Parts: sequence; structure tokens; C-alpha cells
Amino acid sequence: MSVLKARRTESSAEYVNIADLIYEYALSFMSRLSNRYQRLLGSDTMHLASEVIDHAEKANNIRVTDKVTYESRKRHLLEARSSVMAFDVHMAYVWRAMMKNPQGCFTNTKGVSKSPKEAEKILNKMADDLGNYIDEFKNKVSALINAETKKYKDLE
Repeated sequence: MSVLKARRTESSAEYVNIADLIYEYALSFMSRLSNRYQRLLGSDTMHLASEVIDHAEKANNIRVTDKVTYESRKRHLLEARSSVMAFDVHMAYVWRAMMKNPQGCFTNTKGVSKSPKEAEKILNKMADDLGNYIDEFKNKVSALINAETKKYKDLE
């Protein structure tokens, strides 16, 4: 049986879906970097994006039944939040590198690229969207940590 649209609420596990989107955006950015910058920035940045999703999934799959599971879940949520903050810093470096030659990020197989202004506009939109997802992720995870700390305060 489905739930009426008016009665639907957002899941407390929505942060996992946002972590997926952050990872997808990271892939999209990395696929547009030149080979030189991919070698310098790509691996570390993608590792952080991977940590975000890994810790979010791990936390989501832990059901709190006692102090040990509570602490484990909280640790993964904190790690996910820390990783997304570090990822944000790395993505700033990626974005700066891309803005040195924005049209190079949108060159097709025939060597045709977008104009610098158009490419810059697209990159800025991508960066804004990713920044919004990062902020939303941090806010949701922080709110979840606070709510669970209140809920399970007797376990601490």
C-alpha cells in the first residue's frame, strides 16, 4: 500500500541518497579534468568522496540496540561528516584547476569545445549544485547526530 503524497515525510536516511549524489558529482568533475590534474588531484578527491558514501552506508546499516552499536553508528556519522568537509576543500582545488581552462573541460571527440563563458557558466552551476548537496549532507548528518544523542543519551 502506498502513502498519500500529502502524508509523505522525508526519511531520516536521506543522507545516504545525498552521499550518492555527491559521489556522482565528483565523478562528473573528475571526468572533465585534464590527465595532468587527474593524476595530481583525482585520486585523493575521489577517495574522500568514496569515504563519504562508505561511512554513510555503514552508519545507515547499524541498528542501535546497545551502547556499542550506538557508538559505532555515531562514529560512522562523524566520519562521513568529516570526510565531506575535507572533500569540499579538495573540490575547491579541482574547481580552481578547471577554471584555468574551462573550455578544455568540454571538448568533444572531434576537438570542438564550448566557448569559455559557456563552459565557465556550466562549471559554476555544477559547483553550486555540488556545494548545495554538501551543505545539505552536513546539515542532515549533524541533525541526525544531535537527535540520536538526545534519544540515546542513557546509553552514553
